[in-house]
Order: sequence, then C-alpha cells, then structure tokens
Amino acid sequence: MEWILGFSAIILLIIGLIGQAFELRKIRIDSTQDQLGSANIFLNKKNFKWYAIIIVGMIIWYVAERM
Repeated sequence: MEWILGFSAIILLIIGLIGQAFELRKIRIDSTQDQLGSANIFLNKKNFKWYAIIIVGMIIWYVAERM
C-alpha cells in the first residue's frame, strides 16, 4: 500500500512542477517588461492551484514514508 501512496505523490509533484512552469511561462509572456524582474510573479493567483497540488504531493509522500 505504501508504494501506491509514494507513486501517487511523485505523480502529483511532477504534475504540479510542470504545470507551474508552464503557468509561469504564460504569466511572463503576458506581463509587461517592468514586471518581469519582480517577485510578484510567484504571488500571481494562477499559481496557487499548482502550489496546492505540490503541497498535497509532499504531504502524501511524507505519509507514505512514515507508514
């Protein structure tokens, strides 16, 4: 059972990281030049769903390791 949790956690982490990378690319392309260097790109509302997927993956991975 632990390997199913671990495998699903890895899948969620990969999906979250790749999805966030594509989302950041879209945000960077859509934003203006003066906003490119700011740290606010990580606080964009579009990123929070990817952060949630990454956090859930990390929690499941932690639970799988402790079982």
